[in-house]
Amino acid sequence: MPTVSQRYGSRRFAVPAAGSRAHTHADELRAPVVLMVSGGADSTALVLLACTGALDIDDGRGVARIARERLHVLHINHHLRGAASDADEVFVRDLCAGLGLPLCVEHAHFTEINGQNLEAAAREARYAAARRYVRELSEEAGTPRSAARILTAHTASDRAETFFMNAIKGSGAAGLSSIPRRRNIIVRPLLDHTHAELVRYLEVAGQPWREDESNQDTSYLRNFVRHRIMPLATERNENVAKAVSAACDLLGDEDAFMSQLAATALRSCTRRSQAGLIVLDATRLAASEVAIARRMIRVAVKQLAPDARLEMRHVEAVLACVARGEGSLTLPEGIDARMEFGTLSLRTPTARETLPVGWLAVPGSMTLSAGMRLSAALLRVPAGADPVELARNAEPGAVYVDAAALGYAERDLGRMLEGNPGKDGIPAEARSARLWVDAPEAGDMLCPLGMQGRSKKLSDLLNEAQIPLAERAATPVVRTGPGGAIVWVAGIRLDDRFKCTASTRVLVKLLFRPVRGA
Repeated sequence: MPTVSQRYGSRRFAVPAAGSRAHTHADELRAPVVLMVSGGADSTALVLLACTGALDIDDGRGVARIARERLHVLHINHHLRGAASDADEVFVRDLCAGLGLPLCVEHAHFTEINGQNLEAAAREARYAAARRYVRELSEEAGTPRSAARILTAHTASDRAETFFMNAIKGSGAAGLSSIPRRRNIIVRPLLDHTHAELVRYLEVAGQPWREDESNQDTSYLRNFVRHRIMPLATERNENVAKAVSAACDLLGDEDAFMSQLAATALRSCTRRSQAGLIVLDATRLAASEVAIARRMIRVAVKQLAPDARLEMRHVEAVLACVARGEGSLTLPEGIDARMEFGTLSLRTPTARETLPVGWLAVPGSMTLSAGMRLSAALLRVPAGADPVELARNAEPGAVYVDAAALGYAERDLGRMLEGNPGKDGIPAEARSARLWVDAPEAGDMLCPLGMQGRSKKLSDLLNEAQIPLAERAATPVVRTGPGGAIVWVAGIRLDDRFKCTASTRVLVKLLFRPVRGA
């Protein structure tokens, strides 16, 4: 990541007293408007237009003048072109001084970009600086950050170039819709103008600008498109930039609509969702229209890793696994996509669905991952009741365990049941009763209920229960103690050694269910 140092000149920011209030129309008329200015023709034209003309900053007022006191300029010196970068800074300083606009200059130093290309790292540095500047200006003005605007100088020419760049790289509809007119508080009011139109505007105004000689290097894809492809396209249509920009608006609107449909479909298809994991119903996914299914994959991956850049080949490979009903692959950002037991699980490499490991008091409860709770209660078998029948009729998500089989002597159980409750409602004597809860471990064995005492590997049991690999680490295993015998694989199977019998007198009720409100 680039390191950035700030320099604000003589400006100082005062933070108002804490407090909040509703976003009003008056806030919109006072909120700061930050112009991102490099010194090139487009951004220089943006400054002049903001000062002398009318712009649509997408605040609901349409094309209108911006109050001069709202305008602030941000310049980033990337130090990538030596003396030329410093000359750009001097130019922007002189421009703002001549126009009487407050200026913030930040310096970015690219010591480590973690595999990013330099253009992407520089763009990230610019927008990060703009967000910081807006936050500070909004605090000074006492207006909500959402009322502020960051204006960039992207034009119809930039938009057309980005369209062709993304087409060359094989982007989908989102990429072909190119540069949006607005993304959150970032607005691009010059998208209806071409670069050539802005250059003519500056020439008429007698306003110079800075040229970046690196813009001539066609080894960069954007420059290749600008100097090789755009001139050829212009031979067939002299207004190609505006024509492509209009197409981008249409594609953007349709992409937004399709994305809403995909998001709705994704919610109905999601069987489980938590930090680092999304599990989808593969049958529903496969039954969806392919255009929606593709977007569902993209949306799900974006939820897990916002920076992941999926290509069409990645999406198609995932859907191929869904169609086969099996298979796995690794997606960008290390996301594991795995198809098994009728589900598609998407999981980040760093997220581990581990359970809180520790003791479960009897009685007591513990909250687990994914909004689930495991609780234990101590109950006496009612006089005349059949404990085996009680166990058979246990509510969903619950099992009854023979307390004596856990090693508790009946006299101790009596003290637990009859002891005086403490402040938390648990008798002091009951605090010695507890079970250990953790996750499945390699080599785990149990004697599943119904198998007449025969043992079975826990991994085989989970496989028969069709628990996907991605979810197995989140399956609670209740044991007699750390490394002890398995009592219950929560929600799946009780161990036969701890079942209720006709001689059972005291029960431990184990219940595994969602936390209310989770």
